Amino acid sequence: MESLNQDALFLWLVSDHSPRFERQGQVFERYQESANPAGVSRLRVIYQDTLAQAGISAWIAALPSSDVIGIAHIERQVGLHCIELALVNVPSQAQLVAFPQSLAELHVLHVDLPRLHHPGLLVMDMDSTAIQIECIDELAAMAGVGERVAAITERAMQGELDFEQSLRQRVAQLKGADASIITTLCDNLPLMPGLEPMLLELKSHGWRLVVASGGFTPFVGHLKQLLSLDAAFANELVITDGKLAGEVTGKVVDAQFKADVVERCSEQWDIQKGQRVAIGDGANDIPMVMAADFGIAFHAKPKLAAAADANIRHLDLRVLPYLLQI
Repeated sequence: MESLNQDALFLWLVSDHSPRFERQGQVFERYQESANPAGVSRLRVIYQDTLAQAGISAWIAALPSSDVIGIAHIERQVGLHCIELALVNVPSQAQLVAFPQSLAELHVLHVDLPRLHHPGLLVMDMDSTAIQIECIDELAAMAGVGERVAAITERAMQGELDFEQSLRQRVAQLKGADASIITTLCDNLPLMPGLEPMLLELKSHGWRLVVASGGFTPFVGHLKQLLSLDAAFANELVITDGKLAGEVTGKVVDAQFKADVVERCSEQWDIQKGQRVAIGDGANDIPMVMAADFGIAFHAKPKLAAAADANIRHLDLRVLPYLLQI
């Protein structure tokens, strides 16, 4: 962490053990994450490159000196950096807009955070959350019907279509395609950046990890094995004589099913209230993130972003552990 000495505030926070730092009329009292001040507004600033510190420090310096109460250094094992500010007041909209968003993430903590060091449950969407693609779009491209299916997918993600109807419409376009395209795609699933270190951190603290997807069972099954997940739920494609039949069988994994997964898994593993987290990217994930105690929108569509407790807008999935409390 040698490069943290690029800014005096960060150098003090990381390298100096003194409890107090003064700069340009602002006085910072150090506190530990486990003993954060009560009755204050809390902001977490998460960033990847220490070169971002100058911009973050300048933004903090522009806050009213009377608002700043304290600051904490937040440490995780996933390779990003984080500080927490304790303020008398939540920054104004103008102050929030002035934050250097191209350099870092700013999260205003409006709710009590789940505890990282206590057993918890994470339920993840798959497409465009745990992996970088929409599986049905990729299957459709391999089957030569990509444009038709992509148009239906986008409308569904924007909340313009009923999910089950749109799912059946999209799957119907795949009728007659060779089932080998499923294996080919499974072998080349691009994991979302930050997924693996994020999951490792949660596993180290006894968290249960689940995928609930409106996609298909071969792909969630592949992820379950690859990432040692605790459970995976998705839709089952009908395959006849080595060809896709253009149908799904069994109960459709729709938005309500995904929300129910949060409840069922928390009961199965006796997860305490407050420790259930869900993350997704589309409108179909709204019931799931609302069923959780803490719902996160990841590079999300506007409807989900408005419904979630937190939004990861710029950085990767490694942000998630910094949105939890030790």
